[in-house]
Amino acid sequence: MVTVLKNVTNVITALGEMYLFSKHHDNKVWAALFLMIISAISGGITDLSFHAIGYAWQIINCFLTASYSLTLRRIMDTAKQHTKSGNLNEFSMVLLNNTLSLPLGTLLIFVFNEVDYLLKTPLLRLPEFWFVMTLSGLLGLAISFTSMWFLHQTGATTYSLVGSLNKIPLSIAGIVLFHVPTSLENSASIFFGLVAGVFFARAKMRERS
Repeated sequence: MVTVLKNVTNVITALGEMYLFSKHHDNKVWAALFLMIISAISGGITDLSFHAIGYAWQIINCFLTASYSLTLRRIMDTAKQHTKSGNLNEFSMVLLNNTLSLPLGTLLIFVFNEVDYLLKTPLLRLPEFWFVMTLSGLLGLAISFTSMWFLHQTGATTYSLVGSLNKIPLSIAGIVLFHVPTSLENSASIFFGLVAGVFFARAKMRERS
């Protein structure tokens, strides 16, 4: 259900692009966005494990994700006007993005009192822990770099819709691996939402061409 509800991010991003960048989408894109909204609503109604607080957090997450991609696109456009090269490359964006997250991360460490835990945990003495943490950091860096490059080459809506395509294997894996309780109606709504995401991707590809 989280993967289906994430489709709402595409709707918010498309509306944000219209307002911030005066970008207009054709009827097929709006039809796909409408299907995503319907699938999210029907999925919530038929969800066997529905919880209002969980859904509220997910909606907040959709707004924050859309705001992030739109703000990033705005910063990239602004950088073109205020840099000598007329551009801000992907490495610079990744460096700035991660540097700005350090103060917040440091603050959260003290807020949740994780300093004592870090000093006492035996994990810091395990080579396997450092290997996994280093690998995680490298993968995170790769995700940041590729995301910046993709957003630089396309737009915020296209950036969001590509995320819709990976929801098909993710939804199936989520149901199988975590033994999620579901019904025929809920499974149908999830499938409907995934199809809407693919339809949205096709519509955006035709719009760009």
